[in-house]
Amino acid sequence: MRIDIWSDLVCPWCYLGKRRFERALSGFSAATSVEVVHRSFQLDPSLPKGQSLRARDMLMRKYRMTEAEVIASQDRLEGLAAAEGLEYHLSESRTGNTMDAHRLVHFGLEHGIQDRVIERLFRAHFTENASLFDEESLAVLGAEAGLPDVREFLRSGRCESEVIDDHRQAHELGARGVPFFVIDGRYAVSGAQSVEVFSAALARAH
Repeated sequence: MRIDIWSDLVCPWCYLGKRRFERALSGFSAATSVEVVHRSFQLDPSLPKGQSLRARDMLMRKYRMTEAEVIASQDRLEGLAAAEGLEYHLSESRTGNTMDAHRLVHFGLEHGIQDRVIERLFRAHFTENASLFDEESLAVLGAEAGLPDVREFLRSGRCESEVIDDHRQAHELGARGVPFFVIDGRYAVSGAQSVEVFSAALARAH
């Protein structure tokens, strides 16, 4: 059984959804037969590469929220993440164009360490407030995850078409946000659902 997971690396619900899904998968009777493939989705591909802005400012503008409302929302998210064993520090979190970070995830697939790469990038962004938006930082993070020749890869432009194709396919499947899970090509689960919802979807597909 193959499970495709569309995420953006700056989406806090995506990291949370990944953990909840993994908990469900750990209790799934046929877990050893499951192949998980991480797919790319850019929440805002129009952002200029190499730049970043404070996530709190972006949320205020995009959703017309007050700063107090954003702070309350981020505090709630940090609590939900902690319940899944994740450590979020959202007050100074920044966002930007994630094309190159997504390219690294595809590079990880080529080398059989895709989950290790995406996990390192998620932790860098949400726990360490490390940048996912500049070559130097991504080169360090990619190397830490076990990827070879990361700077050369980033400068090559490789895997950009794969990121674009992933985004297009997600829209064709009806995804308008992430995380978005497709189980065995037949069942879709949208959002960072509960462990119970993921468990039921796995059982149904099986």
